[in-house]
Amino acid sequence: MSLASQKPQNRPDLRALFLGFSSVGLSGFGGVLPFARRMLVEERRWMTAEEFNAQLGLCQFLPGPNVINLAVVVGKRYQGLPGAIVAPVGLLGGPFLIVLVLAMLYDAYGSLPLAQGMLRGIAAVGCGLLFAMAWRMAMAIKDKAAFLPFTILVVAAIAWLRWPMPLVMLGGLLLSGGVAYWKLGRR
Repeated sequence: MSLASQKPQNRPDLRALFLGFSSVGLSGFGGVLPFARRMLVEERRWMTAEEFNAQLGLCQFLPGPNVINLAVVVGKRYQGLPGAIVAPVGLLGGPFLIVLVLAMLYDAYGSLPLAQGMLRGIAAVGCGLLFAMAWRMAMAIKDKAAFLPFTILVVAAIAWLRWPMPLVMLGGLLLSGGVAYWKLGRR
């Protein structure tokens, strides 16, 4: 019998739900869904791989972050309403405390030149990561020439003309959507 088809071995109590999802929440910044799958399917065996896929499909359909939705669904499945509360609190509790401590440290030491230098470095890394992601997304667009002017127009409208972002986004959506519809309609 393969790991994917095994039945869940045990029914977690509230403490196990809290600790399991706490370990997931503290496993990474941002995308912790792979850690959640490993914990739920491979380590604790609270779900089969098929059950995980089905529940994740439901969670992707619901509003909000997928992994938080998954914590609510798993908690509800095993411990009802208390589990639906405890699992996401476990998932978010550790990161919340870390951010709270970092905010207090920033409040106390944020004006120091060393701290300002570190924050500028972190901001530069964040900008680089954002640029790299935008570059990879742009490379995936098949008809770049038709949509490149929209990128330039959006940058010009927000950065140079200082137009309100919601209006620029709405205008860009309407214009680029119109071009996409026109181009797709011609094929």
